[in-house]
Formats: sequence, structure tokens, C-alpha cells
Amino acid sequence: MKKISNETKLSIIKYLNDGLSIRKVSELTKVSKSTVERISKDIRHQLPNQILGRPTKLSRRQKLFCISKITKGGRDNAVQVTNDLKSELNTNVSPSTVCRALKDAGLGSMEKPKKPLLSRKNIKDRLEFAKTHQHWTIKDWSKVIWSDETKINRFTSDGRVWCWIRDGEQLKSRHAKLTVKHGGGNIKVWSCITFKGVGWLTKIDNILDKELYQNILKDELMETIKEYDFNQENIWFQHDNDPKHTAHSIREWLSNQKFKVMKWPAQSPDLNPIENMWAILKRRLNQYERPPNRMLELFDQVAETWYNITSEECQKVIETMPQRCQEVIKAKGGWTHY
Repeated sequence: MKKISNETKLSIIKYLNDGLSIRKVSELTKVSKSTVERISKDIRHQLPNQILGRPTKLSRRQKLFCISKITKGGRDNAVQVTNDLKSELNTNVSPSTVCRALKDAGLGSMEKPKKPLLSRKNIKDRLEFAKTHQHWTIKDWSKVIWSDETKINRFTSDGRVWCWIRDGEQLKSRHAKLTVKHGGGNIKVWSCITFKGVGWLTKIDNILDKELYQNILKDELMETIKEYDFNQENIWFQHDNDPKHTAHSIREWLSNQKFKVMKWPAQSPDLNPIENMWAILKRRLNQYERPPNRMLELFDQVAETWYNITSEECQKVIETMPQRCQEVIKAKGGWTHY
């Protein structure tokens, strides 16, 4: 190995201290890379901590720009931010570079959940509801009967469906989410949940108008109250603000009952625990080996699955009401994660 002068060695050390790579130092000093590497090892404990790997393509200012575009600028993805970098800062990088910068800042991608559009009045009403009920205990919430309608597709096209498959295994019918043209049909059902279990379920054959809804309340709701031996004077009934729910004839009938009707904020499915039970129902319908041949068979499967939901499962979602109210208050009337 050719001996180098002290002056050259000092230059190598200076360049290494400045953060230059071994290759670059070798080019500048005309010394072999092996010699520069040996000197680097000898003085490693003296060198400042360095970030190994390729230098970052984005400066700190540019990274803050990317973060701001996502958190405050209304941008949804890295491609949009990449375009902003080019148009506003004249910076050309790939979307993957922006993705790395966002991940390093603690941001992560997610599928956008479906949430209802909230007006100022919606937000105000939701916040008022949450503050009014923020001190309700589990015992208080256990006195509420939660109701709703839902649509169930014959081929379970609602939401994602997952399955397990071995590596290299051929795709089989159980691995696929079966679909047909026009969805294969669907049914609509109404039911409710209580702290003691699920309520009576009914299929809605025609358009749900105020007359049919009143019949459902007289039959399925009242049978649910009777089955669980509720004292009507101690319970609350919850339904949303659908026009057929708030029709004059419905309000008049409800006013003549012994139970109380909860004042419900519009656009608030995230505050209704029955939405979680509908999700459980639809997931469990995927467990059937084959889709139903007819709508009547679909309802039979729905009813069987619904009535197998336990009281403990109902209690688990109802017991989240205090947390839901606190989340609404924290969000100042905005959405919760439920």
C-alpha cells in the first residue's frame, strides 16, 4: 500500500467529517477507496453520526410542504402532492418519494370510510345530543331500544369479504365474492336491539311508508317490548329522522305510548349501535356455503342469523355509548370512528 502524506490524510479526514462518501473522497484526493475506507474506520469514533444511504431528495421545507398539503391542503394522495411540488416549488420527484416523506412524518394511508355529509345544523344537534347525554351511565343506556332499517343483497355485495387461501392453491368458489348482473336482488328489513337481545325482525315487502311503519311499531316493536318484559314507563325508543318516522300520524301514535321517544340528531348513524349489529349480521351471512336461490330463502338466512346474535353482543355495542358521546364532544359535533 502506497504511503500517503500527512497533508493528504488530513484532507481525507476533513472530507469524511464533512459527510462526503468514500467514493467521493477517493476521487477528490486521488487516493484508493480501500485507503480512504481504512482511514474512515480508524477515525469512525470521531465522525459525526451520519444517515447512511442515498441522500434525501426533499429538503426539510419541501417535506413540510408535503405534510401541509395532506393535513391542511385537502390533498388525498401522493400523486396530487407530487403535482403541487412541481407547480408551486418547481421540484420534480416521484410519488414514491413523497410517500416515503409522508410515512417518515407518521402519516399512513387508509381506505376512506363512508360518512354522512354534516351541515352546520347537523353538527350543532350532534354536539347538543352528546352533551345532554354525556353523563348517562351504562344503566341509563340499557333502557334504550335502538331501531333501524337496512338493505341486504342476495349476493352479499355490501362491504369487503375476506377468505384464506394456500400458496399456489387454485381459486375456488369459496374464495370468490359471487356477483350477478344487477346485483341479484335484495331485501329490506326492520328490527331493533335492546340490552337484553335483538328485537323482532320483519321483511319490508313494499315501499316503507308511514302506514306500514306504524304497523311495524304496533307489531314488531310492541312484541319486542312484551318478549323482554320491559316496563314501558322506564324505556326510551330511538329511531332516526326519516320523513316516515316523523310523520304526524307516527308522532301522534308514539305520544300515546307509555315509553319515551329519544330526540335524535340527523345524520348520526355512528351514534346508533344497531349499525354495528347490521354489520355483524351481513358478515355472518357470508358463512353460508351458497347464496340463496330466492328472496324468501334469503330472508330465512337473515332471520336465522339475526336471532342467533346474543344479548352479550348487543350489550357490548350499547356499552360504547359513553365513548361515542365523548368522541362527538371532542370532535365538536363531528364524526366518530364508530
